[in-house]
Amino acid sequence: MVTQRGRRDGADSAGRPPRRPRRPETPDADNAPTAEMPAVPAAAANGRGDAPEAVRAKQIPEAAVARLAVYLRVLSGMSEQGATTVSSEELSQAAGVNSAKLRKDLSYLGSYGTRGVGYEVSVLVSQIERILGLTRQHKVAVVGIGNLGHALANYGGFPGRGFPVEALFDLDADLIGVPVGGLPVSHMDDIPRICAERGISIGVIATPPTAAQSVCDRLVAGGVQCILNFAPVVLQVPAHIEVRKVDLAVELQILSFHVARRADDAASNQGSSGLPGTGLPSDNGKGSGRNGAGPDGGREMVVRS
Repeated sequence: MVTQRGRRDGADSAGRPPRRPRRPETPDADNAPTAEMPAVPAAAANGRGDAPEAVRAKQIPEAAVARLAVYLRVLSGMSEQGATTVSSEELSQAAGVNSAKLRKDLSYLGSYGTRGVGYEVSVLVSQIERILGLTRQHKVAVVGIGNLGHALANYGGFPGRGFPVEALFDLDADLIGVPVGGLPVSHMDDIPRICAERGISIGVIATPPTAAQSVCDRLVAGGVQCILNFAPVVLQVPAHIEVRKVDLAVELQILSFHVARRADDAASNQGSSGLPGTGLPSDNGKGSGRNGAGPDGGREMVVRS
């Protein structure tokens, strides 16, 4: 092999560096066709055993995952009503996001709508279920059969969405053996054994905060991979365990902030003088008139989740 000196690798005969290849154009979300992703064996993916869906799932931001779950709920409702296609505008309005963000989220699935047609509802449902891991059931255990635990154990919506409740646990001797939602309540000491025997993958903690960590440790010992924690405490878990915390008091405090902010806005509007378009005379902040007919200055109150 002869090496030519004075030339960069890949340069032409005049010594000029090669031109950069043009970047492929990003597909138009409204023009690219919608097509269902074919099932690909894991061994044929990328030499590491990861299927394309698994690779895509690792690249999806957590905020987008939460929105995908919302899209699935909306799409499932549309499907039950007989809808076969939906536009990005219709779906974004029903889900409470802007259409550009929705198209970005759906692009993680490899799904693009067709101009004038939109998205196929059944295809989107199938794609989102696959990326969220809903193609198989995830057995759930509820620990703490108080008011919240009773409600969760009796909720009929879990099995239909792939989350059958398969075990219930509590410390109260009066509850042990009593069926709740068709399942007998077991003692908390039996959590590791029963979870392992029944293949529980998701544990729901609805106990007082003082018991939450002990319950968490038992769930992990039983092979539970994910925990939904309603107790107002931070759990210490191994790195491979996923924990989602639901603190209802915090959520109410966030809503309280929005209510207080809107009340402040309404008070400020009361003291404003001569605002254009109000049709009301100025009272220089001394009167009791409002800039609008509603209790918060005529503006509709919208609570965002």
